[in-house]
Amino acid sequence: MAASASAPPTPSSLKRIVAASLIGTTIEWYDFFLYGSAAALVFNKLFFPDSDPLVGTLLSFLTYAVGFAARPLGALVFGHYGDRIGRKKLLVLSLLMMGGATFAIGLMPTHATIGTAAPVLLTVLRLIQGFALGGEWGGAVLLVSEHGDAERRGFWASWPQTGAPAGQLLATGVLSALTALLSDAAFVSWGWRIPFLLSGVLVLVGLWIRLSVDESPVFKEALARAEERKAAADGADTEKMPLVAVLRHHWRDVLVAMGARMAENISYYVITAFILVYATTSAGLSKQTALNAVLIASAVHFAVIPAWGALSDRIGRRPVYLIGAIGVGAWMFPFFALIDSASFGNLLLAVTVGLVLHGAMYAPQAAFFSEMFATRMRYSGASIGAQFSSVAAGAPAPLIATALLADYDSSTPIALYVIAAALITIVAIACARETRHRDLADVEAEPALTGAPAPRRADDAGSRTSGV
Repeated sequence: MAASASAPPTPSSLKRIVAASLIGTTIEWYDFFLYGSAAALVFNKLFFPDSDPLVGTLLSFLTYAVGFAARPLGALVFGHYGDRIGRKKLLVLSLLMMGGATFAIGLMPTHATIGTAAPVLLTVLRLIQGFALGGEWGGAVLLVSEHGDAERRGFWASWPQTGAPAGQLLATGVLSALTALLSDAAFVSWGWRIPFLLSGVLVLVGLWIRLSVDESPVFKEALARAEERKAAADGADTEKMPLVAVLRHHWRDVLVAMGARMAENISYYVITAFILVYATTSAGLSKQTALNAVLIASAVHFAVIPAWGALSDRIGRRPVYLIGAIGVGAWMFPFFALIDSASFGNLLLAVTVGLVLHGAMYAPQAAFFSEMFATRMRYSGASIGAQFSSVAAGAPAPLIATALLADYDSSTPIALYVIAAALITIVAIACARETRHRDLADVEAEPALTGAPAPRRADDAGSRTSGV
């Protein structure tokens, strides 16, 4: 059975599966950057007009942060049902919830129309977005990881990760076009709605692609084995809840995943978000100059992610991840020194190198996290490790960096902040097992769900570097 489950799909079907995952992660990041930009540009005026302008901006950013808070809950719920009934069904649901909420924001009445109900509705829609996004990533990367074989899993699973730079490029491109074509008054009046309504088109395309792919063969085989065990137990469900099984049998892997995310998540938001603050205040560059540097670097980021994923297939997930974590930590002081020169060329070099090194962590992450967990708890394990850490890492990173700059008027504490995150990630990866040769259809992993001790895997025999 394992052999059949591990048989690689045809090239055309694999490309369709990759496209189904990529469209979801692209919409996720399109929504993320779009909402963040709208919160800074117009939401304070449209939904919090009675507040002081700065307070209104802070309140609009608070609704933005609510999305992060809802992600862990989404990871728990989507992970549970994704491990119980399948990846495809939950990915379709997450896409509908995420895109539907984004589209609804484009139709929202403002404070001028319905008063204080407007920011309340905005917050509710942001909660729905965050909840859906919490379940999106795990399912998207698992759908690709579980369809392919170990030989090129790192390469194919890295493609959903390119949704981050793709979404950033798409959102910024749409906003740039609208601000160039419309007057400020027109943009504030109705133009801001267009990018949110455009999400509806993206969702329809994504839904069409996702409905055309099959459920993961690895999951279908694991589900069949679970049904056999249930029948042998006279219909009694002997399986533990995926969350309980993860915390009992894979708690070390969850901690490794959370630690691995620290440098990746924090460095990304410092390099792409906080830089807009630092470059314009400390280096005296224009916001458009900083934005252009991030856009160009994001295009390079998009291109190098699959290359890093392919390299992880050749030399392993851990070595590539360590290259990124060590590189990002070592780059922080040169990063800020280049920006301080107030040269666009140096700024572009700083951001591009930073994102290339970030890609070394981000690219193998999908395959790496997928390979840590048994099939019937994989959605839960990967999602919990990824989303819970994002609340402590990515969500506060721009705020922490901004506060450090305000308190010390120096980039040194910010560089040390990222270096500290890199050290946490290095320790986590050093404590991890190498997973690149693991067969995701490994039957021996399944007893962990029933409470029986999971046998030692053959592929672990020579790859343990610690007690993890």
